[in-house]
Amino acid sequence: MSSGASGSARTRYAILGCGSVGHAVAEELTERGKDVLILDRDESRVEALRDQDLNARVQDIADADVVDEIGDRDIVLILASDVEANKAAVSAVRETGGDHYVVVRASDPVSEDELRERGADVVINPSTVIADSALQSLETGELEYMARQLAEIIETGGDRMAILTHDNPEPDSIASATALQAIAEAFGVEADIVYSGDVGHQENRAFVNLLGIDLLARSEAPDLSEYGTVAAVDLAKSADEGFDFDVEIDIYLDHLEAEVPFDARFVDVRTNVSSTSTILTKYLQEFDQSPSEAVATALLYGIRAETLDFKRDTTPADLTAAAYLHPFANHDTLEQVESPSMSPETLDVLAEAIQNREVQGSHLFSTAGFIRDREALAQAAQHLLNLEGITTTAVLGIADEKIFLAARSKDIRLNIGNVLDEAFSEMGDAAGHSTQGSLEIPLGIFTGIEASGENRDTLLHLTEEAVRRKLFDALGVEGGSGDGSNGS
Repeated sequence: MSSGASGSARTRYAILGCGSVGHAVAEELTERGKDVLILDRDESRVEALRDQDLNARVQDIADADVVDEIGDRDIVLILASDVEANKAAVSAVRETGGDHYVVVRASDPVSEDELRERGADVVINPSTVIADSALQSLETGELEYMARQLAEIIETGGDRMAILTHDNPEPDSIASATALQAIAEAFGVEADIVYSGDVGHQENRAFVNLLGIDLLARSEAPDLSEYGTVAAVDLAKSADEGFDFDVEIDIYLDHLEAEVPFDARFVDVRTNVSSTSTILTKYLQEFDQSPSEAVATALLYGIRAETLDFKRDTTPADLTAAAYLHPFANHDTLEQVESPSMSPETLDVLAEAIQNREVQGSHLFSTAGFIRDREALAQAAQHLLNLEGITTTAVLGIADEKIFLAARSKDIRLNIGNVLDEAFSEMGDAAGHSTQGSLEIPLGIFTGIEASGENRDTLLHLTEEAVRRKLFDALGVEGGSGDGSNGS
């Protein structure tokens, strides 16, 4: 055997039934240099195929002796419009015990199932193929149309844009804003990324610092009315505030539906993807803009962070966006972002959470006491999720006259964001989704006690007891009164 021979060159095809579909497939395979044999019962059609220099023979594919004609073939495509003839052909091929790879045409879901039962490797329903192709073309056309609209708003909105992230922005929000900033700059518009709250999580700080992303705190930025265009990205997580910015929002991009309706001149919300970074990547591609290293690295990290490194709710669109960004990104920087050094405050919070943990079944609750960095609670909740047998964690802390709670879950039966919302929405601000959630409640709502040096321990105990009981009740966990173990 020649070492230079390729497997595809040796593959031999048979097409059984050569109507319009079979004819189109035969021509395409022949143009690719494939060895194709066509069998059809219509003599005049076979003569016409021979006139086109195609290898065609007269054969009723519904006859059992059709297998005698295809003994030397590797792949058999049964493509007649007569589904009963196709069924007979599949049965005949399989009853010989050969190892042909069989692709067959169906007419409806019922015939699809029957053809598979008879042994077809692949069943094709032309109506489904046409519908899929039409939907794909529609999606492409819709993106092109929306990209034109977005470009028009950016180009006609003056020479300065504000891009708002959600409060205490996370990687997906920051990365999306960075990409929209690059798109705006390509149209000659200077854009500021404006945020409220803090960039508190150490990974998020490392992300911003290593990529050199310039963020403006809302308190330090110009008034929004001074910008010609105002955009908002990934803002559904801040929906409880009702998006009250005292200015008209021109552009809104997100992958989550907000509970409070968002009114903007241009809205693109795609719940069929798992990150806003995916949406912005598609716009970069539509505008034919190759991302800079910093933008590509930010977007790739945004997708990975939102999908837990492709382990949570990942869609094909997220994967194709990540594959597009991969060669442009700086992977050494990504590794640095994902493995930042732990701050002393985070270490203290984690130590307190480990020491004070209480386990009920697979659920863990803990308190970190009075804290300075509330973002450390989320890191503690994530670390504790790695304990053996634990599927859900919640870590409580008190800061600035408020109760903060961070929760994480890997229980596929549970939506921890919904649990927090149902249990605490009337008391404070709860947000999240299936695998993570956060809670912020005014401190005095449970106790009526103001924090002071004399009553700190009492206040912490009462708060912890009330929140734990209410959370465990919402989770349907017995033992909410505090009779669980610490998981030692």
